[in-house]
Amino acid sequence: MISLQKFFGKTDVFYDLLEASAEEARISIKALRALIAQQPAGRSLDDLILSRRKDKVITEKIDEALCRTFVSDLEREDVEQLANALYKIPKTVEKIAERIIIAPARVDAVDFTKHLTMMQDAADTVVLIVQELRKKLHLERVKDHNAKLQFIEGEADKLMLDMLRDLYSGKHEAVTVIYLKDLYDLMEKVYDRCRDAGNVVSHIVLKYS
Repeated sequence: MISLQKFFGKTDVFYDLLEASAEEARISIKALRALIAQQPAGRSLDDLILSRRKDKVITEKIDEALCRTFVSDLEREDVEQLANALYKIPKTVEKIAERIIIAPARVDAVDFTKHLTMMQDAADTVVLIVQELRKKLHLERVKDHNAKLQFIEGEADKLMLDMLRDLYSGKHEAVTVIYLKDLYDLMEKVYDRCRDAGNVVSHIVLKYS
């Protein structure tokens, strides 16, 4: 049986970096929400690009730490998998913003309020579940957070079906259908990345509980 006291307390560099990456994922969704709320002429990718670049730097620091750290609280494969899942969140969110900016006339009539709220909720939960790695592997809290991420993804799938049903109703132009379908697919990936991050944390916790 692995001693939790021995397992923890060696170094917290990966906890710091992974938590910072999760926070950048949350910041990117807040930036997307702010962008959509603006008038088309005032929209800019600057905040989203900044968040994604910050997260890239964090991911690079994680890679460097993995190369230099021979003894770590977390296994290398787990750190790499979680860092990769977290980095893909702001990267995907930036792609959503790019699509919105290039064709505002095809998107401004669409109400993304529910999607943005659920994405924000998912990102908030990712921050919480990643923070649990530092807190002595509290299995029940991690299970609760991961269950919430799974629930959000399920609700997002239902919402996506409703939006696709409207999209394929025949009342939209072909270009609009293609454009919005691409946008919806990217939004779905955000939920998938959040779920992936939660699954990695759950895997780590189950491994050492």
